[in-house]
Amino acid sequence: MDYTAHLDTALQRLRDEGRYRTFIDIVRKQGQFPHATWRRPDGSERPVTVWCGNDYLGMGQHPEVISAMHEALEDTGAGSGGTRNISGTTLYHKMLESELADLHGKEAALLFTSAYIANDATLSTLPKLFPGLIIYSDELNHASMIEGIRRNGGAKRVFRHNDVAHLRELLEADDPAAPKVIAFESIYSMDGDFGPMEAICDLAEEFGALTYLDEVHAVGMYGPRGGGVAERDRLSHRIDIINGTLAKAYGVMGGYITASEKMCDAIRSYAPGFIFTTSLPPAVAAGAAASVRHLKTDQARREQHQTQAKILKTRFKALGLPLIDHGSHIVPVIVGDPVHTKLLSDMLLDEHGIYVQPINFPTVPRGTERLRFTPSPVHGPREIDCLVKAMDALWSHCALNRADLSA
Repeated sequence: MDYTAHLDTALQRLRDEGRYRTFIDIVRKQGQFPHATWRRPDGSERPVTVWCGNDYLGMGQHPEVISAMHEALEDTGAGSGGTRNISGTTLYHKMLESELADLHGKEAALLFTSAYIANDATLSTLPKLFPGLIIYSDELNHASMIEGIRRNGGAKRVFRHNDVAHLRELLEADDPAAPKVIAFESIYSMDGDFGPMEAICDLAEEFGALTYLDEVHAVGMYGPRGGGVAERDRLSHRIDIINGTLAKAYGVMGGYITASEKMCDAIRSYAPGFIFTTSLPPAVAAGAAASVRHLKTDQARREQHQTQAKILKTRFKALGLPLIDHGSHIVPVIVGDPVHTKLLSDMLLDEHGIYVQPINFPTVPRGTERLRFTPSPVHGPREIDCLVKAMDALWSHCALNRADLSA
């Protein structure tokens, strides 16, 4: 077999469909984000404004976070030295887990190297703990949830997105005695819509199911202490397992679950994705703990974040852009074609120094390709003005509103 030819074919197929992904090299400047430097392939540099980052609140450059990481690095060195089971559990890991359990009002928390691994490892392990388990999954759940459910070997049911009536039908059709878990998200990151959390909790209670909630795009940003949409809506006590990330609003790295002490102990004891993975570096854990601790009291930063998102959406709507607005901080502008989306992204970067990655299939369904903007408290009036003017000029010039970039 000509392996190289097969690789060429696979990659060319992505290029032909306009879905081939390219990376640009950027250098973030501490204290200057969202401004960064783009290092071009020819070695030259250009200043850019990042509009697609997941450091939603700018905490990756917060002095308290940086200081905590420096202190831990000086105290412990670079790495953790092992898995959590073998020398990789430090006081910094325990401190972070304590902060996270407190954040969500749970008995315990369990750290992972990413929220993807936390979802995958937990959802793939649950059938080992509850034989005969059936998992009911929203059709738009994140790939990490889908993968964990796919790999667990148990039964699964997929309900239409946010369709509580369909979920009820599926629950009613199954054995009432079978153990059940309903897995869903609080905010779906591509459209920015909210899951019907209270209604799902009601169904879970009625049918004796556990609830599994992904709060990745909400922790730090919603609720009076940053505990997510569940905290905002006073539903945390009705959620059995909460998944979250430390790499978005908290500006560092890592993922976690929070739940009862016994649930976390069982996942810790049975999940290969936890058992066989080197733990987070202590400096990362220390920085994340400082970020979580700070955001428990920084409501002003959350309010400013929401204000900036509302301003950007209002101004995009005034331009007549096809914007999806469900009231969250996510700002998706639908282009509807992968080639057009990539071209618009390239023009924003090349002509205006604005960096926003195109979002294509399989991240979103075909025909809904988009640019997904993520405003933050550190995107000020000047940055918003530049973005709005650039989008206005390029959208009109390219006749994107008529899906005709050839005009």
